[in-house]
This record gives sequence, structure tokens and C-alpha cells, in this order.
Amino acid sequence: MIQFTPEVVESIIKMASYIGAGVAVIGGLGPGIGMGYAAGKATEGVRRQPEARGAIVTTMLLGQIISGSTGIYSLVIAIYLIFGGG
Repeated sequence: MIQFTPEVVESIIKMASYIGAGVAVIGGLGPGIGMGYAAGKATEGVRRQPEARGAIVTTMLLGQIISGSTGIYSLVIAIYLIFGGG
């Protein structure tokens, strides 16, 4: 069995935390793409039916808020991994 010194174990844990934080930040990519797509489709919908503007914008904003929360969660996890998890 391989025995590591405590300093090596600590550096391995810190390295794994940084890698995990990088992967968590990639989780913010999906909400960004989705929010842009939703805004584009809402613009198309308002262009086709200007009288339904209020309902379209309200639904789009609700979807943007829900989608944005997943990006915020991934950012919180990344910050935790960098500053508190390791």
C-alpha cells in the first residue's frame, strides 16, 4: 500500500477541489444558452402576435428566472469547493 505524507494528501484534495470547481462553473454554460434561446423565441412570438406581448414576456421572464437559478447554484458550489470544501 502506498503511504502519502499529509502535505501530499492535502495538495491532492485541493487539486480535486479546483477541478470540481471548474466542472461546476461549466454548469453555468447551459443556463446561459437556454436563456438566450428563450429570449430569441419570445422576440419571435411578440413579432408574430404583438397583442400577446404581456403574456409572452411574463412567461419568458419566469423561465429565465428558473433557468438562471441553476447557474447560480453551480456558481455557489464552485465557490464552496474553492474556499470551503477542501
